[in-house]
Amino acid sequence: MPDATVSQPGQPPFEYYTLGEAFDEMFTPDGQVRPAYAELACRLIELSPVELQQRQRYADLTFLNQGITFTVYGNDAGIERVFPYDLLPRILTAAEWQQIERGLHQRIVALNHFLHDIYHDEHILKDGIVPRRLVYSCRHYRREMRGLSVTRRAYTAIVGTDLIRLPDGQFVVLEDNLRVPSGVSYMLTNRAVMKRAFPRLFSVYGVRPIDHYGQALLATLRALAPAHRPDPTIALLSPGVFNSAYFEHTFLARQMGIELVEGRDLLAHDNVIYMRTTAGLKRVDVIYRRIDDDFLDPMAFRPDSMLGVPGLLNAYRAGNVVLANAIGTGVADDKAIYAYVPAIIRYYLGEEPVLPNVPTYLCENPDEQTYVLEHIDELVVKAVGESGGYDMLIGPHSTREEREHYAGRIRANPRNYIAQPTLALSQAPCFIDGVIQPRHVDLRPFVLFDGETTTIVPGGLTRVALRQGSLVVNSSQGGGSKDTWVLY
Repeated sequence: MPDATVSQPGQPPFEYYTLGEAFDEMFTPDGQVRPAYAELACRLIELSPVELQQRQRYADLTFLNQGITFTVYGNDAGIERVFPYDLLPRILTAAEWQQIERGLHQRIVALNHFLHDIYHDEHILKDGIVPRRLVYSCRHYRREMRGLSVTRRAYTAIVGTDLIRLPDGQFVVLEDNLRVPSGVSYMLTNRAVMKRAFPRLFSVYGVRPIDHYGQALLATLRALAPAHRPDPTIALLSPGVFNSAYFEHTFLARQMGIELVEGRDLLAHDNVIYMRTTAGLKRVDVIYRRIDDDFLDPMAFRPDSMLGVPGLLNAYRAGNVVLANAIGTGVADDKAIYAYVPAIIRYYLGEEPVLPNVPTYLCENPDEQTYVLEHIDELVVKAVGESGGYDMLIGPHSTREEREHYAGRIRANPRNYIAQPTLALSQAPCFIDGVIQPRHVDLRPFVLFDGETTTIVPGGLTRVALRQGSLVVNSSQGGGSKDTWVLY
């Protein structure tokens, strides 16, 4: 349908929709609907606000009835709530996805080379590409992993990489999540709800499927099993029902047809891990762990942990059980190490990064620290080891007292902080409070790597900053999500 027949910002149903500096996923800068969104725009014109609200209520009820929840820490009204879902899909063309896919494959291969290297020969440290002090001072670096052979050298087999789109339309990597990335269950449930909420629209678009993720994850875990265990038993290790992502743990265990266990369900004997069952003990060969390193084994790490399995590290070192992801992978998603990923790609692969990084200032560098302190009102300051949007200062949205507080923390512990420009994340149409409005979004595609093959389901979790003007998309702090369509 020609653009002239499609509504533009300022016209129904987009009378509350405004374009700004940010790249708009649906509209060009002059207000024309991008070709990939033409059918969606036409459908929105056909539907009344009441019909859209009915579909939104259906989606909300579906999430509620399925127990699809997330924990919002620090929310006085209650810590658990239904996962916020936006009704309108985010659409990516085949060409856009092809570039993303190439960039993610390149990145995960290089990062696994890096992890093997720093725990073995340290070539990249000896050559001065990445500073040795930066690696050794990372709180996620595990000396226990020195010299340990990891199956297929697949240190980080399950990855969620956060991408944003800049005002010029370019995708860049905001951060890597290499330890226990979450959100894939919401990607899958978003798709299931969207198929029911907009069945006719979904059938018109040629949307690439994502339903095979569970089986792809299972195949990856099976490929990582110890060589002497041809028919491995696989279990998902969860901290338990009070964890913010517990819904995801149960969802993925069901999708793969594997056991969901907690630390108390497992025991170590003669460097072998067993699972307690009603039929007796059963050997476990692969553990998809959703517990941070610190809590995995109270004999090796935090002695006060009630979540892990005493003796797990010894069984792991003996090669009798595989952990996905491997212990010690967090050093590669430290936000200070992140600044060196382009150099890591060049060093191991001899290639230029397909997906660039965001410019990053390391506060441990005196010159860069001075710049950060002088421009803290313009920058985003992040703690290097945190995730979920915690311990972060968005300079333009902060108070003078908050900036002074962060400046003091930077001076006291410069290694712990990096800073980046405040970027205009791309915006996409969202159905909020009964009208269509723009909101900032990012994209978390999910990557599987078994040491030989990279599998990336076409799509990912598009996270939405639901509050007007907000740049914080993290679900744990009140953000939401929407379905992501990758077209053929």
